Amino acid sequence: MLGITKKDFLIRAASFNLTNPWNILRIICGVFMFPHAASKFAAGALNPGTVGFFAKAGFAPPEFWVILAAMVEVGTGLALLFGICTRFAALGAAGALAVAVYALQMVKGFGWTWNTGGYEYPVFWGIVCLAVALNEFNGGATSKSHSH
Repeated sequence: MLGITKKDFLIRAASFNLTNPWNILRIICGVFMFPHAASKFAAGALNPGTVGFFAKAGFAPPEFWVILAAMVEVGTGLALLFGICTRFAALGAAGALAVAVYALQMVKGFGWTWNTGGYEYPVFWGIVCLAVALNEFNGGATSKSHSH
């Protein structure tokens, strides 16, 4: 099914070989998902500002969508960090970031630069996650396989 095998669920030492730049990029993509998830909570509860943002973006009930988003971010982050089902985790992370761009557009309208609340940051990281997914769908190319 979808080319998923038992190997996709193995944590392999090769996934942490930092001489492979794709591993570095994959790990960073995973780690960068955790602050997204953490921002959805405050003082042990859902962050009221985040719930309000989700409501303004049209996600109803917003609390459900905030929890779902946090679960997706933690799940894809862990999978990317450990190299588990990488191609699908990277697509999931890119999808979550695409939803974040949609929400920003719905709430704030067009805005590009991250420091003004625009979507430069989620667009960039979504594209990077997509590149990680494409690399994995192509067999996990390394820098050595592309050198002449």
